[in-house]
Amino acid sequence: MNNVASHDSFRPRCFDLGETDQATTTLTPGVFYIHDGSTFSVSEPINGEPVTTANGSTIGFVCNSPEQLKEFHDVAVANGGITAEDPPGPRESTMGVIHLCYFLDPDGHKICGIHRPD
Repeated sequence: MNNVASHDSFRPRCFDLGETDQATTTLTPGVFYIHDGSTFSVSEPINGEPVTTANGSTIGFVCNSPEQLKEFHDVAVANGGITAEDPPGPRESTMGVIHLCYFLDPDGHKICGIHRPD
């Protein structure tokens, strides 16, 4: 991210839906989010170059329910994210019905929430 402090209203609200631990690092300005054995970190680039988005890539997060998926999306958009693609909800896929949401974070990174019903 270009400025860790500028995301204080975006990332903590998106990733703190009651089930995520947050840790910080002293190596470079940034933060780690830990959920169900997965870790997601955001930091200022350690090489000093500007942040860029990856064209054609998506960062995905597993949600525990369709309701959590919608909340993940809605909180992101309420705090500076931009909806990408269709609204959150069920989609037919080769894996059966899955629930998806997509949004861009304030730096333009495409983020996906996914819930696969049992």
